[in-house]
Amino acid sequence: MIFEQLFDEDSCTYTYLLADEATREAVLIDPVLERVDEYLALLEKRGLKLAYALDTHVHADHVTGAGALRRRTGCNTGLSVHAGVGCADLMLREGAIIHVGDIAIRVLETPGHTPTCLSYVVDGNVFTGDALLIGKCGRTDFQGGDAGQLYDSITGKLFALPDDTIVWPGHDYEGRTRSTIGKEKRNNPRLRLDRDAFIRFMKELNLPKPRRIDEAVPANRACGERQAA
Repeated sequence: MIFEQLFDEDSCTYTYLLADEATREAVLIDPVLERVDEYLALLEKRGLKLAYALDTHVHADHVTGAGALRRRTGCNTGLSVHAGVGCADLMLREGAIIHVGDIAIRVLETPGHTPTCLSYVVDGNVFTGDALLIGKCGRTDFQGGDAGQLYDSITGKLFALPDDTIVWPGHDYEGRTRSTIGKEKRNNPRLRLDRDAFIRFMKELNLPKPRRIDEAVPANRACGERQAA
């Protein structure tokens, strides 16, 4: 499998490129609109054809590049069925399998940060978006977030994966690139709390409003195309 982890400095967002060696079919997970030209150049350099652009959720901190990639490459876009976004080609739900050549991407519904959050499981890897971060987790104080639901998603679904599963998060603000399920079980201070304590902790975070939320959420409900002129 061809794999690259890409980074957008402005939003500290990780985007992931996966591709099948034989068919040269590729998928981008959580593409950022401002980086679309870079993705296309990378695809051309590697001799890849983009089959899918998938988002883990309706983002509040950046505008998705999914719509622009579809317009420019003909790829299919994918998002949670619970997002209510009519522009997506694939409305994904628990247990769905997306095939990119011989790569099988299994969908897990991991809501809590938002009701639309998905994680993607691929051959010993899990792409967790904003649900499970390295040593942290996504906030739950806007966009229909629910701390109890997030705790259940992480402990009941993500922590049910094998301990050596590599965790590829949607963001990191300290330069870290990956973790494992086992490390997060042992070391993530938020997830070492019991459920009630976790809910209390999340309520007391008092984080500032995301800088681009008023722009990003409406744009992402249109697959990013409102911003893609």
